[in-house]
Amino acid sequence: MFDYNAARETMLDCQIRTSDVTDFAVQAAFKAVPREKFVPKSKMALAYGDANVDLGDGRWMMKPRDFAKMVDAADIEPTDVVLNIACDRGYSVAVLAHLAETVVALESAPELADKATAQLEQCDITNAAIVTGDLKAGAREHGPFDVIFVNGAVSEISPSWVDQLAGGGRIVVPISSGHVCRVHVYTKSGDTLGERVVFDAGIPTIPGFEKEPEFAL
Repeated sequence: MFDYNAARETMLDCQIRTSDVTDFAVQAAFKAVPREKFVPKSKMALAYGDANVDLGDGRWMMKPRDFAKMVDAADIEPTDVVLNIACDRGYSVAVLAHLAETVVALESAPELADKATAQLEQCDITNAAIVTGDLKAGAREHGPFDVIFVNGAVSEISPSWVDQLAGGGRIVVPISSGHVCRVHVYTKSGDTLGERVVFDAGIPTIPGFEKEPEFAL
């Protein structure tokens, strides 16, 4: 029988700690959440591999290294309110909920939202809620947010996300451009949005966030 607990420890030792994710709270969050519970049953044995996991319908669970480095870059405090864009089956929500005071997870697909809600209940996650709606519109009625965490690549950030960010807040988002994807952290200070690139990654684009085709005459 496959030992998922041992696989989780190996993930921490070989994919997360070795990628300069040294924050003990972040490591503890990854150790606490059973990653295999948030993928289709046919993919459970793949949950801890060093690869993105295909969840179907164009959605992917990020490989542990990339996701952990994004969570680490978010610098989440125990008092933070976090908006999780495109939560898929809820794994990102569960991890973020171990670090934040409250997580609001936005999902456009009702069936994924239902699966995420059910799994969070099974994992006894009580400080997170799943809402459905347009991913680009955000969740204004639940903001402002200290952190907006985008669970997949986009071609550009939505202005609505910036509007819903609290002062001093951070948007952590993979930006794709052609075959290159870089994780950016945007920090809001007054009317200014600072930007830094954290690392390069191979993160799939969220459906609907692809770059618009350019037409030349």
